[in-house]
Amino acid sequence: QVQLIESGGGLVQAGDSVRLSCATSGRTFSSYYVGWFRQAPGKEREFVAAISWSSGNTYYADSVKGRFTISRDTAKNTVYLQTNSLKPEDTAVYYCAASSEFLGGPVYSSRRYSYWGQGTQVTVSS
Repeated sequence: QVQLIESGGGLVQAGDSVRLSCATSGRTFSSYYVGWFRQAPGKEREFVAAISWSSGNTYYADSVKGRFTISRDTAKNTVYLQTNSLKPEDTAVYYCAASSEFLGGPVYSSRRYSYWGQGTQVTVSS
């Protein structure tokens, strides 16, 4: 059974940093993208970042480029999202998700992701 378990969220102040973790299990993700999405109250889920497990190539939404960094630890089967210089508008539930690299569609589309975690809340106060 595939599992993606997020952790690391919490309540922080503007300008702070948080590292989110996504622990994966249940299958080999060597040919997968693992992505982070977020959803704020009343808004649609939006793409944040993604990483190719095999190549390490990374992809970012413009809104987080330069502030967030996605990385993976293949030995620990874990993907991280380092979030720096947090802003109140970064407040959301953050989800990690996994998508086979052999599926079509852009990496930023939530539709291509088959596996999802339960989410972790990040709240940034001003």
